[in-house]
Amino acid sequence: MNIIKNIKHLLFIGLILLLSGCMDNAKEFELARPEFYTPALSSTLQQESFPQLERNPMSKEGVLLGKALFYDPALSQNGEVSCASCHAPDQAFSDGLALSDQGVSGKKLHRHSPALFNMAWHKGLFWDGGATNLESLIFGPLTHPDEMGADLNEVIHYLNGSSLYPEMFEAAFETDSITSSLIGRSLAQFVRSLVSQDSKYDQWKREETQFDNIEIQGYQLYQKHCSSCHTEGLFTDLEYHNNGLDISYPDPAELEGIYLGRYRISFDEQDKGAFKTPSLRNIALTAPYMHDGRFADLEEVLDHYDHGVKVNESLAPELKMGIQLNADERAELLAFLETLTDYKFINNKAYHK
Repeated sequence: MNIIKNIKHLLFIGLILLLSGCMDNAKEFELARPEFYTPALSSTLQQESFPQLERNPMSKEGVLLGKALFYDPALSQNGEVSCASCHAPDQAFSDGLALSDQGVSGKKLHRHSPALFNMAWHKGLFWDGGATNLESLIFGPLTHPDEMGADLNEVIHYLNGSSLYPEMFEAAFETDSITSSLIGRSLAQFVRSLVSQDSKYDQWKREETQFDNIEIQGYQLYQKHCSSCHTEGLFTDLEYHNNGLDISYPDPAELEGIYLGRYRISFDEQDKGAFKTPSLRNIALTAPYMHDGRFADLEEVLDHYDHGVKVNESLAPELKMGIQLNADERAELLAFLETLTDYKFINNKAYHK
């Protein structure tokens, strides 16, 4: 197994070097996206600076190392599953599956794989906010037996035996000691660098393009019906809401309460069935929808808000009457949501393997 992993690693890392000019051709790599390492933020994100942890400042070398690890299947138990197996760049780093079965066990997961972009602003991660920073979140999917199933001691042994990784860790962290902490820090740097801020909406806000009438009408409908939770800028309020998906909830002991939403973390009765508000950015690329991927497309989402909301004790007050739209209004809202697709982001070669 170690021989197979090493062969896969050499082929994989050779491709990384070829595409990104990692190390020797770093200057050429930077030309693909000058803001790749410390993004110059659009005003539509409404942030004065790029947020990052003081103990893990981003660097060119750290991001490139994180990128190599993100795409390397040799980190997994069977040498076949990488982070990118569930987070593909052309789908805004989501996977298009309701409940992924792409992990090492082949078993379906219990939650939908979320998209990865603009994560630097998120203070609570996972659907219930169970992780508070990317550095700690990384180890969930990396070691989960149904995801990558990695043994960290074996991963460190593999990385130390590589002909290239020790040099990359040295360049990124000025140490020849490869640790699980540094693995988490480098992967966090890469994920933190995934910034989506150049959709048609952003260009419209910067007065670089014009909206059609249908898109303007859709924007007004978004402001009226959606903006309280999907706050303009990031298009999420980063909070947790019960949006009426279920009338009741399983026993808290079942699967450690993952079906209970934020309640699993807060133990507040008002958080039962409350899940993190996903961003509407790139929403056209990230179907299916909700924490369990139960809705196949945006029409099903709108059907839910029109006549499918289940009233329960912790339902978000804004949804007690649902959201009723006629056929024309639906078309207008969907046209606006399409303007949130960031084609430059998903086609940015700096983010691809």
